[in-house]
Amino acid sequence: MKFLIAVIAATFTTFVATVVAAEEVGRVGVDWVGNDIIVEAIPDPDVEGVTCHISYFERSLIDRLSNGNWFEDPSNASVDCRQTGPIVIGDIDRSRDGETVFREGRSIVFKSLRLTRILDEENQVLIYLSHANELSQGSAKMSISTIPLFDG
Repeated sequence: MKFLIAVIAATFTTFVATVVAAEEVGRVGVDWVGNDIIVEAIPDPDVEGVTCHISYFERSLIDRLSNGNWFEDPSNASVDCRQTGPIVIGDIDRSRDGETVFREGRSIVFKSLRLTRILDEENQVLIYLSHANELSQGSAKMSISTIPLFDG
């Protein structure tokens, strides 16, 4: 029981932090039941001058009721990142695992949409990977964007 409470608290904390970090800049309706594609702008908190735009599918209440899957959205997402000013790299994780820049719950507890930053120092490239993180099954649904760190 304590584990479940801890997971719910972590999910709620993550959701609250996500609301501050991402700004919805677009919403496109895709069908008559109210399903939407959401587009959010996410400035990298540790790399000044980089903004990522992530898009994902949000299911409507009608869709949730008709399909019986009330508490989760699909893991599909797309990302594209651009230099939006002079790039200043702060204190970032330089490991091969990278670092989570953004996280948003896609189900009530067990699934989240993440944006992970990886620094390829040898090639002087920032890599941003959008992917799902699930407790029991991983997802092969992902998208990648890169930003070169050199002029020319």
